[in-house]
This record gives sequence, structure tokens and C-alpha cells, in this order.
Amino acid sequence: MYEKNGEKYFIVDGHVHIWDGRESNQKNVHGKQFIDCFYDYHKNLSPEEVVWDYDTYTYYGSERFERDLFVDGYVDHAIFQATLLSDFYHNGFGQTDEALALVAKNPGKLTYNHAYDPRHEEAGLEQLRRDADRMNLQGVKLYTAEWHGDSRGYKLDDPWSRRYLEECITLGIKNIHVHKGPTIRPLDRDAFDVSDVDKVATDYLDLRFVVEHVGLPRLEDFCWIATQESNVYGGLAVALPFIHTRPRYFAQIIGELLYWIGEDKILFGSDYALWTPKWLIEKFVDFQIPEDMQSEYAPITVEQKQKILGLNAAALYDIDVPADLQLAEPAGQEGVEAAAGAREPESVPS
Repeated sequence: MYEKNGEKYFIVDGHVHIWDGRESNQKNVHGKQFIDCFYDYHKNLSPEEVVWDYDTYTYYGSERFERDLFVDGYVDHAIFQATLLSDFYHNGFGQTDEALALVAKNPGKLTYNHAYDPRHEEAGLEQLRRDADRMNLQGVKLYTAEWHGDSRGYKLDDPWSRRYLEECITLGIKNIHVHKGPTIRPLDRDAFDVSDVDKVATDYLDLRFVVEHVGLPRLEDFCWIATQESNVYGGLAVALPFIHTRPRYFAQIIGELLYWIGEDKILFGSDYALWTPKWLIEKFVDFQIPEDMQSEYAPITVEQKQKILGLNAAALYDIDVPADLQLAEPAGQEGVEAAAGAREPESVPS
């Protein structure tokens, strides 16, 4: 929990990892390219005082993870978003067993979302069923640009991908997180295009599609999709660190998101360990749209920040929020259950 100026914020970090990018785990040059690209994002977008050394960054371990999130980082609950990259790393980039051990060690504080790749076809479907049972999955994280043999990506509306989405409905996996953001070397930029989200969101209304990194650099495309599709949400990971290096650019991003998709469909994520949650949370709570931009973008309210920093994700994942950290019910709504994130977004007028 974070408190500033008498206001309290329940924090759900919707995008965290525990990874192993060390040379010993790299299968090939692409594994080094990937972790080096991650480190460049970390180094270039972080305040100087929170930049890690390279060796620590390639593998930081469970103890530091717990300290950076739960001791220093104000986080009440965090959600693992798996990144496997099996073609680049011997034991995968994201460390599944270590993450699951942390979930078991921290009951009520961590949720684990695993990954799948529809190009594994029937064998992958069987694995998804086993994983859903063993890991109690509420969500999955998809990398549509991940390499698999000769393939350098897939679309969410490919026939096999649709089979997997249908299986998610059967298994009760409702939250489909999809990396649709900046490219990461050596992955291909075009494989992260957001257009396929539009198709599957329309066809699978029982699923909620969380577009991680809000489609950057395709923010406008994402906003036009998400304002029309009631089951499309935006994750702020990667967008949020611009609050430090490019505050006016971040003002434009958050201003566009609030205008188009609304305060109930935006989720905080640090993308740990690309960035640590402490400074992101502090800067976001202090942030305001510059006055000379407020004729186009409304000022951000405390209630909007409370929703974005935790209450929206808590609603998607049925996370218990202490009574003193919940929002007051609207007048006339006493006794009516109203969760953050439940507002039906308005369509763009014709």
C-alpha cells in the first residue's frame, strides 16, 4: 500500500518477471541480444540512482524480487507474466519453477500467469490443460512475435490460436495478456501489430484481452480498437517509465488512454525487473497533466490513479481489497456491488 497526502493506494503490479538471462542460459546470440535490449530499456528510461549493474540485471533472484516489490515497492499483489523464449534460452527466459515457488511462499500476494504457443498445436493444447490444473491459471501471457523453428511470429486469429483461446474459455482462463508493444531485439516489430486483437476480442466476448504496453508505438490503433471492444484493456508497462525521461510524452499517452478507453480499463505494471515499482508508483501519484495540455487532456484525479494503480486489476483477478482501500460507492448505489473496471466504455459517436 502507498500513501501520499492522506490518500491511500492499493497497489497491484500487473506485470512482473523473474528471469535468467545469464550467458550460461543463453542458447545462441539471440538470447544475448534479447537481455541486452532489455538492459538498454532499463538503463535509458530509469533514474540514474536506480540503475542496476548488468550482471545483477541478468539474474537477480527471489530474495531481491521480494524485497523490491513487497518491502520497498509498496506492492500489495503482483502478477507474473511468463516469457518463455525457448528458442533463445536453455531453461526458458522466465523461470517457471522459481516463480511458482514464490507464489507458494507468498499466499495472497502473487498470481502466476503462464504462457503457451499455439504453433505447438495439439501437444500444446494438452500441455495447456495440464498447466491450467497444476498452476491454477486465471490468465496467460502471449508473445505473438516469439520465434518457433522457422516461424518468427503468429497472429491471434490464426486457426490454431483460436483453438487455444476456445480452450482458455473451457478452462476458465479469462485474462489473455498479449505483448503488443515496442520490439525487442531480435524479435520482429510487425509481429507485435495490434490489428489481430480487434478480431479475437469481437469473437471471444468471454475473454478479456489485456494489451500490454498499450500497443506502443501503435497507441492510436490500440485506442481505436479498445474504445469499441468492451473486453480490451491496456497495460502501462513500458509506457509508464516515460514519466521520467519524457513526461510530456507520457502525458500524451495517459491522456489519450483516459479519453478513449477510460479509467477502468488501464492497468499499472512495472515490468519488473525492467523497472522497479517504487519510483514508478511515486512518480505516477505525483504526476499531473501539464497545464498547457489541459485544454485537450483533463487533469488526472486521485480516484483515477487509485483505479489504475490497483483496483482495476484487483477486479479482473478477484483480489481482495481491504475495505479502507476501496472506493466509496456512488450515491444511490448502496448495497449494489460495483467493482472498479466494470464500467461499460462508451463507443465513439458516429
